[in-house]
Amino acid sequence: MKKYIQLLTASALFMSGLTGCNEFLDREPLDKVTPEVFFYAEEDLAAYAINNYNFETVTSSYGINLFGLDNDTDNQATDNDNSFWIPGEKQVPSDEGYWKWNGNTWTWKDIRSCNYFFEQVLPKYEAGDISGNQENVKHYIGEMYVIRAYTYYRMLLRFGDLPIVEAALPDIPEELVKASERQPRNKVARFIIEDLKKAEGLLKETAPDGKKNRINKNVAYLLHARVALFEATWEKYHKGTAFVPGGTGWPGKDAQGYNADTEINYFLDEAIAASKIVGDQMVGALAENTDTPEGMNSSLVSINPYYTMFCDEDMSGYDEVLLWKKFDESLGITSNLQMELERNGGGAGWTRGMVNSFLMRNGLPVYATGSGYDPEWEKEGINKTLTDRDSRIVIFTKKPEDVAYYQNDGTPVATKIDLIFGDAGSLATTGFMIKKGKHYSAHMAEDHSAGTSGGIVFRGAEAMLIYMEASYEKNGNIDGTAGNYWRALRERAKVDPDYNKTIAATVMAEEAKGDFGAYSHGQLIDATLYNIRRERRNELCAEAHRWADLKRWRALDQLATTPYRVEGMLYWGSVYEEELKEKCIVSPSNGNMSSKDASAYILPYEKVTINNTIYRQGGFLFTPAHYLEPIGAAVFRQTASDPDNFSTSNVYQNPGWPTTAGLGATSVE
Repeated sequence: MKKYIQLLTASALFMSGLTGCNEFLDREPLDKVTPEVFFYAEEDLAAYAINNYNFETVTSSYGINLFGLDNDTDNQATDNDNSFWIPGEKQVPSDEGYWKWNGNTWTWKDIRSCNYFFEQVLPKYEAGDISGNQENVKHYIGEMYVIRAYTYYRMLLRFGDLPIVEAALPDIPEELVKASERQPRNKVARFIIEDLKKAEGLLKETAPDGKKNRINKNVAYLLHARVALFEATWEKYHKGTAFVPGGTGWPGKDAQGYNADTEINYFLDEAIAASKIVGDQMVGALAENTDTPEGMNSSLVSINPYYTMFCDEDMSGYDEVLLWKKFDESLGITSNLQMELERNGGGAGWTRGMVNSFLMRNGLPVYATGSGYDPEWEKEGINKTLTDRDSRIVIFTKKPEDVAYYQNDGTPVATKIDLIFGDAGSLATTGFMIKKGKHYSAHMAEDHSAGTSGGIVFRGAEAMLIYMEASYEKNGNIDGTAGNYWRALRERAKVDPDYNKTIAATVMAEEAKGDFGAYSHGQLIDATLYNIRRERRNELCAEAHRWADLKRWRALDQLATTPYRVEGMLYWGSVYEEELKEKCIVSPSNGNMSSKDASAYILPYEKVTINNTIYRQGGFLFTPAHYLEPIGAAVFRQTASDPDNFSTSNVYQNPGWPTTAGLGATSVE
């Protein structure tokens, strides 16, 4: 049996649940049971569903996890070469690539597990053969629809067109090969939304256990809105290209009946309707921002709920949090997130462009006349640079002399700026250290296996941002609902709520210097849409949305010919140059600081210049093929009627990518 076929027919495998400990799991292991004795009780459905949870958030694996997933964008930087930004270096895998299970990702194994559930459970449910609370039974079926939708959405992000598989397929080669045919992405997105509508009709407002560690109805609405906005804006900004059905060079075979405007409007309408359901609940329920210099006091008690919402060990008390992952040291379920965030720089940092995108508290951009910002402040250090700025960049940036953590006796340990020098895993590569998600516990800071801060999976503020963007994209104006949402977010950020004041002062040429989102298909967008995107960028910073946003906005085309040089804080000519001169090494082969001849600002990707392609090409460059991932060569070999001729496969490659392993992308017409 071909390996690809095995991927489509593998037995239902299970992933660890969000809670890591669940009363339903104290049962016979799920890989030991059979449908003849399973799926007949409410508890069976609950156990199966929780073991299929695999949402993107903080994990138990090594690294920053969620808060580092925006790395290597215009928001956050590391100091590593990244093949995404080097045309030709990213290559077609020899195996299936992301088309198969490959670490913390989503693919056909997960889809098959969902389909197996529906095949076993739905007939039993319709026949009334499942015991227990029937509202709970319906809820767990709804959870599985959300899980399948989420899995398909994650694959849509990577690949676009996908096979739509609704059955746990049998080991019949002809059927499997036929099922592997990719469907146009708009049909895939519609399929995802239909799953979510089913879930919305089945799920309870609150999960049966009364907690937020399981899916609830608002999670389905928020994911519904996210998927719809993603697809609407993807199809709008990639319209007519190889990346949408029927566009020039699209590799698919049947776009009959596809109408771009119809599809865009459908998805925008879906995004508007679903996001408003959640967004309306958030007005007045957003976590309070007390704007304190620290999020916790020495007793580890929250003094700023907005800050601690992202690091609390128990996130159930925050109305804004819709779904979160719990860690518990007594059960051995921990992460090393806090050691990364509390003790060091985590190997990443905000970019200068990200920092400069945050408004002054009077609502004006830093460059605007009357903003009050003085560029000379940068010479005095980060604390001075962030004077009178949007509260979010202040409270979510770990500044020199901020509290890194409190010792057991309550004594604070201060953050040091010399964290800009260190090993790859600990340095603050741009100088602007990410503080979002950082706890203040000495125990978590000192033990890499003691991290027990929760991990947010979905939070309601995203729905407000989705509505703002979708309604403007659809109608070209800020309606009353969008205006209310926008003012609420700005008020929490301690920024003048008059967004029109900001729009009037926005100069797109200035914003474009540090924000890829100022562009779509190589052209600057209008100031109102830009400021909606700015609000999204600032509110969702370090929450793993940036890559998807840049791709759906088609915000990288301008980098195909003009390289972009990522900058961090001012180092040369600042107070730090003298303070840290003993630790600073400028060397093409082993430097830990970029040359002052190149820039007064830290160039995180150019500290070492020998054998450094990003340095040689002058910064980030982009090839449009990278908007989607390549499908690995093994997929074509395994599905071709002639294994020596990949053109006989019924699976087509994504635009610009060859089918031969080891080759990079070519231009996309």
